[in-house]
Amino acid sequence: MLDLAHICELSNDFSPCEFRVKLADSAWEIDQARRLRRAVFCIEQGVFVGDDRDSVDEDAQLLVAVSYVGGMADQVVGVVRIHQAVDGLWWGSRLAVHPAFRQMSHLGTALIRLAVSLAHARGAQIFLAYVQSQNCPLFEKLHWRSLNEVARFGRPHCLMQADLLHYPPCHDPLSGYVTQARKRA
Repeated sequence: MLDLAHICELSNDFSPCEFRVKLADSAWEIDQARRLRRAVFCIEQGVFVGDDRDSVDEDAQLLVAVSYVGGMADQVVGVVRIHQAVDGLWWGSRLAVHPAFRQMSHLGTALIRLAVSLAHARGAQIFLAYVQSQNCPLFEKLHWRSLNEVARFGRPHCLMQADLLHYPPCHDPLSGYVTQARKRA
């Protein structure tokens, strides 16, 4: 086998420094997003057995955080889905960030921001999500309020509502947002 290690100057602890948070529009993004959801919700957390897909996935739109290396898309490192339940009422769900990228807290924040902003652009008057209780403080910092506490899938959650005034409409979800790597302090 040919050893190419001497050609690459990247250190072993290299991590991407640029990410695009966008609407998933290619087959590889959708495939990696689904794999990430299964890894987080089925394997890591044990919330679901086998697969986390449900009837919502038929109409939901997947948003992804994609890492970039040398200006080229590399891998999906975060995902969230959104869907409209009835006219004006939108939901976000299945927010997941790859464990190796969770120290970059801005990825989850950017996914939340795009989810609400895209729904806002598409006519959302209300945007809701069931949020695992340990994540409620993050959502509160992002201008969400808790409506009540509930148990979902055997775990404590908060039903939360986004304040749409803090999320200007995003009319170009394919371009989405570009964000730079910065580690949590």
